[in-house]
Amino acid sequence: MQRANGDWFAMREPSRFRVPLFASVDEAKAARAFNVELLVFSPALFDQRALKQVGQLEQDRGVYFWLVDESSRNMRRGIALEREQVELMVNDAAVPLMTRG
Repeated sequence: MQRANGDWFAMREPSRFRVPLFASVDEAKAARAFNVELLVFSPALFDQRALKQVGQLEQDRGVYFWLVDESSRNMRRGIALEREQVELMVNDAAVPLMTRG
C-alpha cells in the first residue's frame, strides 16, 4: 500500500516495522476497507524499486514483511518474510515460507 507521495504503509512495532504485502489488488482493497489507517493508501505493485525504498524507512529500526492471509481483514494473520525471501518473490523464484503467524 502506497500513498500518492510515494510513502509506503508500515506498522510500527517496538523494534522494527512490519510492511504488509497482499497476494492481489483485491485483497489489498478489502483490507483497506476495514482499516482506517489505510484509507490514504492505494494498492501498488511491489517490485525491486519498492523493496529498495522500504529498506530505507529508518536506519535504527529494521523492516520485515508480512504476507497477509487472504481472509485476514485486520492484517493480523499472515506469514512473516525477511527481505531475502521477498527479493526471491520479486524475482519470480520459489520462496520457502518458514514462519507462520
